[in-house]
Amino acid sequence: MGYEDLEVWRRASQLAVTLYRETRELKDFGFRDQLTKSGLSIPSNIAEGFERDSDAEIARFLTIAKGSAGELRTQILIGMDAEYLDRESGANWADEALQLSRMLAALIRRHRNR
Repeated sequence: MGYEDLEVWRRASQLAVTLYRETRELKDFGFRDQLTKSGLSIPSNIAEGFERDSDAEIARFLTIAKGSAGELRTQILIGMDAEYLDRESGANWADEALQLSRMLAALIRRHRNR
């Protein structure tokens, strides 16, 4: 099984695509770049971990991905408060980031316990 088969990777990838598409017109380039980079970091670190050759390395990169999910969620919440992001979309994205974080936590435990 490759990382592409993982639900968490598929969902994280879809969230990253959504962020790029939906924030395309955002004029604060620094905020937009930070938001999309943290979103892109989640599936990228999942992929990098699964390309490594040990459970310890997988767990390490999943932990980095989980950190990026927290970073993304924080940026979304701030973006909503600053009225950069639509409340409804932002709430959905923040919830998805939280769900990804929980999924990653379960995967981390599994790889650490092997």
